[in-house]
Formats: sequence, structure tokens, C-alpha cells
Amino acid sequence: MKKLEAFIQPNKLDEVKDALIGAGVAGMTISEVRGHGRQKGHTETYRGSEYKVDLLPKIKLEVVVASDRAEQIVEILSAAARTGKIGDGKIFVSSIEAAVRIRNGERGESVA
Repeated sequence: MKKLEAFIQPNKLDEVKDALIGAGVAGMTISEVRGHGRQKGHTETYRGSEYKVDLLPKIKLEVVVASDRAEQIVEILSAAARTGKIGDGKIFVSSIEAAVRIRNGERGESVA
């Protein structure tokens, strides 16, 4: 199993979520987070004074999928999240050793 952690633009959430559901992804966790990458934020002016906004709002999306589907899901996710502009986000892929359903103790890929 693989865990995909994607950091995307908030305005792309619905599009990404619909694409993943359409690809058969059964579950996902979505969190509102703040951060920055290479763009390092931007400067804004409020009532005549400038201030730096260096932690930008992002969406963190986490899904666990079967190893043989991971690359396909990465492609679907990145296509849905892409705007072509800086700050589109990143996807991190890591291995999952085990998954356990708390309710009944079931283990394995069917849990994910």
C-alpha cells in the first residue's frame, strides 16, 4: 500500500475530490493547512502599510491506495490540481506497512 499526501490550492479541492472519487478512491482525509514552498508568500498593502504574507492557505489531502494503483492515482490527482502556475503544490508518496480497521481488527489492503 502507498500513502499519497498532496498539498494543493484550496480552489482546486472540488475538482481533485471529484477526480479521485471518479477513479474509485474510497476514502480520503482533507485538512486546511498553511505553508509555503519556493514562492515564499507575497506582500500585501493594508491601510497604507505593507506586510508580508509568508504562510499561504493550502489543502492537505491524504489517501491510501493499493501499490499497483499509486502511480495512476498520482497522475489523476496532479492533472486535476494543475493550473500551470507556481504554487500548484506537491505530492509525496510513502509506503504503508500495515492497515488495521479498528472496528473489527481486519487487516490489509481492503482496510484502506
